Amino acid sequence: MHPLTYGDIKTGADRIRGLVRPVTVAQLDPGSIVTAPVDPLDDRPDTPARVYLALEFMQHTGSFKARGAANFLVSHHEAGTLPEAGVAIASGGNAGLACAWAARMLNATATVFLPDTAPSVKVDKLRDLGAAVYLIPGEYADAARACEVFAAESGALQSHAYDHPLIAAGAGTLVDEIREQIPDLDTIVVAVGGGGLFAGVAIAAQAHGIRTIAVEPENCRALNAAIQVGGPVDVTVDSIAADSLGARRTSELALNAYQASHAIDSRSAAHSILVPDSEIVRARQLLWSHRRLLVEHGAATALAGLLAEPSYRVRDGITRTDLTPVGGYRPQPGETVCVVLCGANTDPKTI
Repeated sequence: MHPLTYGDIKTGADRIRGLVRPVTVAQLDPGSIVTAPVDPLDDRPDTPARVYLALEFMQHTGSFKARGAANFLVSHHEAGTLPEAGVAIASGGNAGLACAWAARMLNATATVFLPDTAPSVKVDKLRDLGAAVYLIPGEYADAARACEVFAAESGALQSHAYDHPLIAAGAGTLVDEIREQIPDLDTIVVAVGGGGLFAGVAIAAQAHGIRTIAVEPENCRALNAAIQVGGPVDVTVDSIAADSLGARRTSELALNAYQASHAIDSRSAAHSILVPDSEIVRARQLLWSHRRLLVEHGAATALAGLLAEPSYRVRDGITRTDLTPVGGYRPQPGETVCVVLCGANTDPKTI
C-alpha cells in the first residue's frame, strides 16, 4: 500500500467533484466552548475561540463515507477494474451505505456485510439502495472475514471501510472545502474509528499547517493504542459509539499520518484524546437541544472532545503503563477550530 499524500487528496477532489455535496459550515455561539487558561505572560487580548461545525452528516447517505466510496469506485470504473460481480464491503453501516450509493451510481452490484448488532436504520437504508445485505454474528472484524471469503469466491472487488488510500483520500477532501469557508483555520477535530477520516484529514491539514485532534471513545481506542506501542494492535471495542467507531485495529495509514505530523511541524502536530461515553451522550444531546442537530454517537464523539474536562489518567497500555489523555482539548484564546460532525444515521427515538 503506497503512502497517502496530499496529491492523492487533490486528485480525489477532482475525481468526485460534482458527485458529492460540498460541506456546510456553521459557527457556534461565541463562548460556547471553554478555552485554555490565559498565559499571564501573553499580552494578546483574551478573545474566545471561534468554533465551527462542519455538517458533513448532510452528505449523501448521511455521512462523510460517500467521499471515499465515490473516489474508490469511480477510480476503479475509470481504470476498467470494476468487475461484473460488483463490489463487496464489510462495514458498521455507514461505509456500506456509501459503497451501495456509489455502486448504484455506476450501475454496479454492492454486497454489504454488517455485524448483526448494526442499527436497523442503517440496514433498512442499505436495502433501499439495492444492496445485498448479510448480517454476521459478532463485531466488525467478523463481518470483514465473511466479506473476504465472499470476495474471493465471487470475484467481487473488495472495498474497505477505512483502510485504503483511495478511501482515506476521499475523506480528506473535506479539509480544503472547510478552508475555503474558514481561511484562518487553526485546528480541525475528528472522531476516529478505524482511522480513514483521520488519515485523510490529517494529511490534508498538515499540508496547510493545521492541527488535527483525533477523538476516540475511551473504550474504542484503536488509534490511541497504536500510537502508544508504535504499531496497529487489537483493542477492546466497548462504547455507545461502537456501531460507527468500533474498529478493533487502526489502519497503518492513520498511524503514519499521526507520526508524520509530529515529524514535520510540532505546531500542527496531531493530538490523540479519549472521551468517556457519558460525554459522548451529553454532546449528542446538546447538539439536539441547542441546534436541533440529530447526529449519531460517533459524530458526537468529535464535539465531546471539546466539551469534556481535560485530565490524565494512569491506565494499562498494551505493553506498558502510560499517562493517557482522557477528556477534552482546550482551544487557546482566539484559536479557530472546526469540529467535523461526520454522520447522522441514527434512530431519532434514541435521543
